Amino acid sequence: MAGVAAANKCAAQGWQVAIVDVLPYGGTCALRGCDPKKILRRGAEIIDSARLMHGKGIDDTALSINWSDLMKHKRGFTDPVPQNLERDLASRGVDTLHGRARFTDKTRVEIDGAPFEAGHFLIASGARPRPLDFPGHEHLIDSTDFLDLEALPARTLFVGGGFISFEFAHISARAGSTPVIIDRGLRPLKGFDPDLVDLLIGRSMEAGIDVRTSTTITAVEKAETGYRVSVDRSGIPETIECDLVVHGAGRSPDLSGLDLDAAGVDWGKHGVSVAGHLQSATNPAVYAAGDSAASPGMPLTPVAVFEGKVAASNMVKGTTTVPDYTGVPTAVFTIPELARVGLLEQEARDRGIDIDVRYNDTSGWYSNYRIGETSAAAKILVDRSNDQIVGAHLLGPEYAELINLIGLAMKLGLTTRQLKSMTAAYPTVGSDLGSML
Repeated sequence: MAGVAAANKCAAQGWQVAIVDVLPYGGTCALRGCDPKKILRRGAEIIDSARLMHGKGIDDTALSINWSDLMKHKRGFTDPVPQNLERDLASRGVDTLHGRARFTDKTRVEIDGAPFEAGHFLIASGARPRPLDFPGHEHLIDSTDFLDLEALPARTLFVGGGFISFEFAHISARAGSTPVIIDRGLRPLKGFDPDLVDLLIGRSMEAGIDVRTSTTITAVEKAETGYRVSVDRSGIPETIECDLVVHGAGRSPDLSGLDLDAAGVDWGKHGVSVAGHLQSATNPAVYAAGDSAASPGMPLTPVAVFEGKVAASNMVKGTTTVPDYTGVPTAVFTIPELARVGLLEQEARDRGIDIDVRYNDTSGWYSNYRIGETSAAAKILVDRSNDQIVGAHLLGPEYAELINLIGLAMKLGLTTRQLKSMTAAYPTVGSDLGSML
């Protein structure tokens, strides 16, 4: 999506623009990530919502997910994306190419052997699952494969304690599978507030998800039925029997096939080395955005999109504008969701900020009582010197929407006093913000 955003912006300025992808147009988010995942999550939400209201007026007996029908619903969204996106690009004057591109020198590429020359290049090739090296790693499927499963197996093991594993495990548990998450660290979801992560782990286990920390996978073997997975759990060997093993152990920039060395482009495991304005540090003709850029931006589609726009603007105008990452939120779409914007509590203290930690257990608040949710909390970090929010961490239903309000407040420099002066529609989750502050 960074490439699409940049291509449209450059074409609007009258530039001759082409975009190339070896995969169908649409990128990870629309085809293999955020969007299809959240469609599947909708089925899980309904199951969970009914269970929370059991004994409170809802009879959830025999309620279940029809996985095949849910996947068909997902494909109703994803299947038209590539053709629609190409049609839109073409209508804006962008040439849409297909194939594998590789640089042949600083201003030339080959696409499946055909030569192309340009004055500017944007690398926005996304990310791929991080390579794994234990015996039997070839038996794992990745997130793309999971989102195309025709049937959900009874026992699923997720390797890694990040977004992918937790989101898919929460879907699987409500769809009738028995998921296990293994993570080599002491606490999964390391980019989120540890207190709220602990609450989420408890909620996950209540939903039937087995979360095992300090656990490292050592081998995967085909078994008579499914797979036999060998792990080391805090120094003790264990074996887990399952029907499916899913790679959720992180992603890395997908750059190895571009032959960036031929273009004199410095790059590494974190992406293309760029200046703050996203121009390559070693080849001025090249820019990078999204997962491809070693920038301060989080690996999120909205960040990739605005980096693509900034890079395109800098190309067109010859400027060195630096993207503003203030107030960019992120969320793990578990049930309920876990959201964050700004600094973690320890990061704020390490920077010497005098913070007021405003923590509330919101599980008993009206908006959560109404739907039967019992795991919800908010932690908001306020700089005492100026009354502005420097970080916010939320766990609860619809809190991924609420975090957007806080992100906007941070971007605009609003104080908590100003936020609390807002009169919100009631009763809504948004109306809880004043009480959280």
